[in-house]
Parts: sequence; structure tokens; C-alpha cells
Amino acid sequence: MAEKAWAGTTFGNSLMHRWLIALLRVLDVRLIYIFAYVFVVPPTMLLGDSYGHIYRYFRQRWGYGALKAFWMTFQNHCMFAQAVIDKFAMYGGRKFRIDIVGYAHFERLARRPEGFVQLSSHVGNYEIAGYSLVAEDKRMYALAYLGEKASVMQNRNRMFAHTNIRMISIRQDMSHLFEIDAALNDGQIVSIPADRIWGSPKYVTATFLGHEAHFPQGPFSVAAMRGLDVLTVHVMKTSTRGYTVYVTPLQYDKEAPRKQQIAQLSQQYIAELERIVRRYPTQWYNYYNFWE
Repeated sequence: MAEKAWAGTTFGNSLMHRWLIALLRVLDVRLIYIFAYVFVVPPTMLLGDSYGHIYRYFRQRWGYGALKAFWMTFQNHCMFAQAVIDKFAMYGGRKFRIDIVGYAHFERLARRPEGFVQLSSHVGNYEIAGYSLVAEDKRMYALAYLGEKASVMQNRNRMFAHTNIRMISIRQDMSHLFEIDAALNDGQIVSIPADRIWGSPKYVTATFLGHEAHFPQGPFSVAAMRGLDVLTVHVMKTSTRGYTVYVTPLQYDKEAPRKQQIAQLSQQYIAELERIVRRYPTQWYNYYNFWE
């Protein structure tokens, strides 16, 4: 698949990550932002593949002219730099203001004995949801890319040690499916990214931002085959020190044929993702040809 051209890992090595965390403990995060805008974003745009993908995203999906598309592409890379820096700032103990829209939906499902599925996307800064949406009586199992840098995974595990969250690594042999099954059978929460196909041949096709795109069938099948409730969670940056978490329930007919259930869930998920992306167009972080 085309998306494999993007490694999907955090830039830098463990030493760089430790230095960044140390700096963020003593410096204003805005100073690190400015450094990234000047010294990191321009070479990334010039030397990497991300520029072309996001430039076409603004030209073709948004219909912007060349100059505006270039400016929006620059903003997108700056927003992504902020998302990465904010992650490390939290590793270093910094706090951000987090507002949650629709928290009652999460709270209601967290109190029930049954497990449920939480669908995410590669927009905004979803990892921050792990520090704000925490259920006392349920453990959340979040799927994560196995190829992520060890230092990032170590920091995630350290931060999540104070919450009720555990990581499930996405593996080529699909063995992570057994962990998902066990967690849901035990009445826990499973968080799955639903906007990227990880080598599976099964997908749903839908119109997204005016053009046909493929979305993985697996996350919707996980919920449908068990008749579980489903939430979408998107964490979007709204100010220098603030984020807004949008929690939205997806409704589907649990008595309908399986194929129809999957269609209903995928349609609602894609509609919600499009609503979020239209509101925050520069926080789209799928750096490959999503509409191929």
C-alpha cells in the first residue's frame, strides 16, 4: 500500500528526545515552536515527501490556489511540529488545558460492564486523549504502531503507568487481534485508528472530502461482530496551551446484517472525520497519498 512510504515514526533518536524533554522542562514551549518553524519545518518540506502530499491535499481537496496551498502546507507542518513538541512537553511534566465536548458519552459507556470501541484518526494530537479520557473501572487498550521509536514508547508507557491504559502493538502477523478480542471479552475499552489501512486487503470505499478514499474495514468489524457501542474521539489543538477533545457516539442497527452494520458505522465515522477536518484543515497528518 502507498502509505507504507511514510514510516510513521517520530523524528530523531533517543538522545535527541531526552534533550528535548529536558529543554521543555525549563523553556517556554513557544520558544521550541519557533525553533521548529525556522530550523526543522523548512528542510522537512524541502527534503521529504510530506510537502507534496499535503500541498496536493490543499490544492485538490480544498481547491486552493498555488500560493494559499503553499502557505497552508507550511501551517500544516508547523501544527504537526507543535503536536510532537506538545507530546514531549507532557513527557516532561507540562500541562495543557483540555476541554472535552461530549464527555457524558464516554462516562456512560465507562460505567457499563460491557466493553466498547473507541475510534481515532491521524488528526490533531490523539495521544493526549490518553491523559484525559480515563475510566476508573475499565482499562483502555490502545493500538500503536510497532515501529515507533523505543524512546517514545518508553515515555508513553511511563506516562500511562499513572493511568489505566495499556498499549497493543500492531503486528504484521495480526496477532494483535487476539489481544483486542481478549480485552473486549473482559469488558474493557479498545482504541483503534480507523483511517489507515495496515496491510489488510479488506476495506470500505467512501467519498471523503469530495473524492473516493479507502478506509480499513477491521475497526468497524471489531465492533459489529460483537454488537458493541462505538465512540469517535478526536483531540484538536485550539490554542497554544489548549486542546479540545470531541467525543461522538456512532449509532448503528445492531440487529442488521453484519455487512450493513459495517456500512453504517463506517459512513458515520467518515462523516465525523470530515466534519473535524473541515473545521481544522491544517491538522490533517496522513503524509501519504490518501486518495490514491
